[in-house]
Amino acid sequence: MAFDPEQQQVPTSSAFVEVGKSSGEISSEREPLIKDNHTSPGENYSVVAAIFPFLFPALGGLLYGYEIGATSCATISLQSPSLSGISWYNLSSLDVGLVTSGSLYGALVGSAVAFSIADVIGRRKELVLAAFFFLAGALATTLAPIYPVLIIGRVTYGVGVGLAMHAAPMYIAETAPSQIRGQLVSLKEFFIVLGMVGGYGIGSLAVNTLSGWRYMYATSVPLAVIMGIGMWWLPASPRWLLLRVIQGKGNVENQKEAAIKSLCRLRGPAFADSAAEQVNEILAELSFVGEDKEATFGELFQGKCKKALIIGGGLVLFQQITGQPSVLYYAPSILQTAGFSAAGDATRVSILLGLLKLIMTGVAVVVIDRLGRRPLLLGGVGGMVVSLFLLGSYYIFFSAAPAVAVVALLLYVGCYQLSFGPIGWLMISEIFPLKLRGRGLSLAVLVNFGANALVTFAFSPLKELFGAGILFMGFGVICVLSLLFIYFIVPETKGLTLEEIEAKCL
Repeated sequence: MAFDPEQQQVPTSSAFVEVGKSSGEISSEREPLIKDNHTSPGENYSVVAAIFPFLFPALGGLLYGYEIGATSCATISLQSPSLSGISWYNLSSLDVGLVTSGSLYGALVGSAVAFSIADVIGRRKELVLAAFFFLAGALATTLAPIYPVLIIGRVTYGVGVGLAMHAAPMYIAETAPSQIRGQLVSLKEFFIVLGMVGGYGIGSLAVNTLSGWRYMYATSVPLAVIMGIGMWWLPASPRWLLLRVIQGKGNVENQKEAAIKSLCRLRGPAFADSAAEQVNEILAELSFVGEDKEATFGELFQGKCKKALIIGGGLVLFQQITGQPSVLYYAPSILQTAGFSAAGDATRVSILLGLLKLIMTGVAVVVIDRLGRRPLLLGGVGGMVVSLFLLGSYYIFFSAAPAVAVVALLLYVGCYQLSFGPIGWLMISEIFPLKLRGRGLSLAVLVNFGANALVTFAFSPLKELFGAGILFMGFGVICVLSLLFIYFIVPETKGLTLEEIEAKCL
């Protein structure tokens, strides 16, 4: 495995806990298995061979984003007396709320299920299972003859979301070459945003069509089929196979051979000569960091995994409670007060913001493995702090200057997509020790969806109680706390293999 001198910028465990130092400072300690005598500049791999191990898991992100965008338009179509094509179109606000949030409830269930099955069936089969739930949910929703079937379909689809958002970043992180791991996992976030934009676009085309909501949801069906077939064709994660080896599960030689074949398929022909050597290195490093002992539930809250939970869980918690759902909720009214003609059409506003999110996520993907995780987090979240205080000031002091709100809105969306958007998912995919990665990441995903639900449901009563200005100021204060959390707690993982991250950062 290759070693980049820049990798030494990541702190070891002693630097992590040393009082008064940021997580980016350097410690002089060295782990014995993180070698200094690497001679090659990086892992050998084929870009072509790396496409499919990224693409098929990333379709889970695309399907997640698509349902967010499509549902915003489907709820309009469902309530149309003339275009819904159903007799039960007269839905209450609670009914519409269940249509919108049904997938979120399902995602919470899927995340909980992933906790139990992830390390047993592996990342590949979990993604095949996710594709099945995507397909079943999309079909049930598309063909729903009555309202309860529609909700069952939405929840079923959400289970697929929970499983996919858990397994996709793990599979991509465990199979990607370390030099481009950050770009590939971040590209999954790009696919989520791309799906949202696609959902808004297809929804805007179908919203004036008879039974248009059925066409919106039906679009997910072929994508789910492609994802399922593609994941069945891909090999299992070599690191998951080797974890089974050192924990004494299955035939050792057969598992090692399967891991070697998996690496050869994932890296391409150029890697064939060194695949066996890397398998042996990974096995040695996993044994050194204690992966040979099967994890217990209590270990999730001890030692390395406790630190990983603090890092990963903290990032995805701040990702949600720094106000992203609330800012986007106010986007149409902010643009309308500024005189944008598109503001009268919520769908066009959503597409506009979706395109901005897509562009900024693309920027993050391009630079993340050059600049590193911490610079993007610190810079992006710093911009979010400024934008949230600007938004709060607009509603309290500058209501006559809507340009302030527009600038703040665009700054917030852009900075979020440079930082929390892609890097939250990236960090939770690479920070957990391998033997606890499945369960640890499922807890982080549960925190993510749970915090999302909390912010979504608490927003309206908090707005009525305090007003929009105070609420955005409060989000700004939380954002300042997240900035301190990143500076002192979150390590840099740029360029490190997953085994090096475990040995040096935890």
